[in-house]
Amino acid sequence: MEILLEELYKTDIILDKFHFRKLFLETPTYKSDSFSKDKVLISATSYQINGISQCGKTKLVKNYLFGLKKSSYLYIDCMDLRIDIEELNKTLFDFCNKYKINTLVLDNYTPEIKIVNVPQLIICSEVHHEIDFLKSVKLYPLDYEEFLAYEHKYDSTALNHFFKLGGFPSMHKINSDGRIIYLQKTLKNTLILMELDILIFCTKMMAQKLSPYSIYERLKQTKKISKDKLYSSFETLSSKGYIHQLQKIDHPKAIRKIYLCDISLKSALTIDKQFSKLFENMIYLELLKSNSEAFYDDGIDFYLPESDEVILGMPFADERTLFKKMEAIEAFLFTYQIKKVTAVTMSTEGSMSHPLSHVEMIPFDIWAIGD
Repeated sequence: MEILLEELYKTDIILDKFHFRKLFLETPTYKSDSFSKDKVLISATSYQINGISQCGKTKLVKNYLFGLKKSSYLYIDCMDLRIDIEELNKTLFDFCNKYKINTLVLDNYTPEIKIVNVPQLIICSEVHHEIDFLKSVKLYPLDYEEFLAYEHKYDSTALNHFFKLGGFPSMHKINSDGRIIYLQKTLKNTLILMELDILIFCTKMMAQKLSPYSIYERLKQTKKISKDKLYSSFETLSSKGYIHQLQKIDHPKAIRKIYLCDISLKSALTIDKQFSKLFENMIYLELLKSNSEAFYDDGIDFYLPESDEVILGMPFADERTLFKKMEAIEAFLFTYQIKKVTAVTMSTEGSMSHPLSHVEMIPFDIWAIGD
């Protein structure tokens, strides 16, 4: 095992052009050693980075390592088939001591690998692990503003490109005729069959109310499945972040709405075309990545209690359709004392007067990168 660690230690990390993300790792603090020209590490934050496959965890960490002295870190991909975990657990601590490793990265971490004492530990994993001293951060696929860093020009073509590619950074390197198969292969390699079946069904029900029981009732018609296993797989998909659930306001036990981790899964896993639901999912993901607490209600796409705001997904709205919508939700606006209603559209801008709330229509590309 030590031979493999030697090889990994000496191997130079290769990274294609890196586009900076909103999430970043803090730079370590050093001081000069009075007896040598070397700098001594004083403090460095240890992290666990959680996120679904292909969201950019590895690139984020490798870019961070580029800023460190080559001899100070060791990067291990725990999916390397050459790794014998039992042997790794016996040798890793001594190896890190021998080579004075300041930063140890365990990518695709599995809990069978014992944690060793190093100044800075970084683990990457789809699921969260209860390791007290690690700062936990969540990385999602690209939001629209991050996506724009990959674009050559910021006009209407960028938004159309976002609809086609979604938020997985790797999709920018895949030819258009191979993107769907690439995503399918990624999901097959990452998820067990039950999880994939559930995800496919959730894709068809994007932005609609959906319970694990209703998924079970539908899938058992064509597959021999266990209810317990399905419920467990549903929770795993949710905890990893492949699906997200939105609670109904003041009704925590009501059926929740289901959203996908990325809009690209819609075209990759189903031939159904529901643009309004896709558009709503886009809005949800922007709210999710901005850490905005949101709920839904009948006729209300998103209610943000912290800002007393309602957000409506209305891609092709005009003043007439918005006026009708406002009439339909007026009771909600009064009950919750809503100060602002934002109708997110594809391209329409405008505002209208209303006795209870400030109402405006904002195109998605402006809304998504606004303050």
